[in-house]
Amino acid sequence: MPNLTATQVKNAKLGKHHDGSGLYLVVTTGSKKWVLRGTVIGKRREWGLGGAGDIGLADVREKASEYKRLIRNGIDPAEERKRVLAESLAEEQARDRLDNMPTFKAVALMVHKEHAPTWKNPKDAKRWLSSLERLVFPALGDIPVDAITTAMVRDVLAEIWLTIPHTARKIKQRIGTVLDFAHIKGWREQEAPLRSITKGLPKQSKKEKHFAAMPWSDVPNFIGNISTILTASDVVLRAIEFTVLTASRSGEVRFAKWDEIDLETKTWTRPEEHMKTDVEHRVPLSDRAIELLGAPDDGLIFSGPRTGRSLSDMTLSMPLRRAALGVTMHGFRSTFRDWCADATDTPREIAEAALAHAVRDQTERAYARSDLFKKRRFLMDQWATYCCSAGDNSGQKVTK
Repeated sequence: MPNLTATQVKNAKLGKHHDGSGLYLVVTTGSKKWVLRGTVIGKRREWGLGGAGDIGLADVREKASEYKRLIRNGIDPAEERKRVLAESLAEEQARDRLDNMPTFKAVALMVHKEHAPTWKNPKDAKRWLSSLERLVFPALGDIPVDAITTAMVRDVLAEIWLTIPHTARKIKQRIGTVLDFAHIKGWREQEAPLRSITKGLPKQSKKEKHFAAMPWSDVPNFIGNISTILTASDVVLRAIEFTVLTASRSGEVRFAKWDEIDLETKTWTRPEEHMKTDVEHRVPLSDRAIELLGAPDDGLIFSGPRTGRSLSDMTLSMPLRRAALGVTMHGFRSTFRDWCADATDTPREIAEAALAHAVRDQTERAYARSDLFKKRRFLMDQWATYCCSAGDNSGQKVTK
């Protein structure tokens, strides 16, 4: 039976007062506290159970009973208390971490904001984000970034892996960039498991899908009747023909400026920021190409409807689609390359240089110091003459 009463606890003098079964009230100058004595794993111990002013007799006896149960099971109550506190703290931290954990979409937006200034073309930054908005955010956007699993990523990619393989590979890389960013920020324990994701997807065909190109034998008729075949404004028709005659990428033409043109030497110097290879490239201009430029001015050569704004990519491609030609603007570069191989004796390196292709072989690149400009001028004059051979284009009105 317990030895102490509430009155005895209240009036207890200095010293130790036994309540039974190892429970004591210890009174010292300025303090009155409860202590439990016992033996655990062969060692005599004392455990503080709280101040007498904070815990009453009934509560302290219940607490002492819990401690004794632990002791009977060979558990030190002090160590158990530390363990429980540690678990409680870990759970609290986990809840806080979960509450503050950004979603996959939020992290993707952070990555986009940091990386956007490094893209040469603002449209590349827009495409990077829009592809995730269309193909990834619907499934993963609202999920905390630390909860994104390999299986989730694999399922997103599986839907597009075989239907749009090129885009799917880009999406995989972009998801990996977001997850790696989250890992660096401490939101994920591991980096993106892209290798294992790829193993869980079917094998893509290695056969490349080339841009639809016009047979080179059809080009003279196309150029000679371009204003009849295509429905577009004068500036768009000139930009399309100029793109064909220079074997350029449409983006390089759309962003071309007058300060890049030297009319005396008939040369167009494309700056490195507009080049896919990040290398400045000189383009020899034929007489017809010079004519297509129109009257010298400032700013963009082929400007859009809004002053100072470039033509959009769709502005050049839509006339071809409406005419149902089954070709693309980029395909004309393949047309030019086929013409070089089939209709001329042009060496491969000259044709590749005309297309501003990077030399892939490292050894060959080390010795390729010349841009073969004089030889390329002769080639581009030949190409322009051939393209315009079906009719006299000089009568086509060229305006600014």
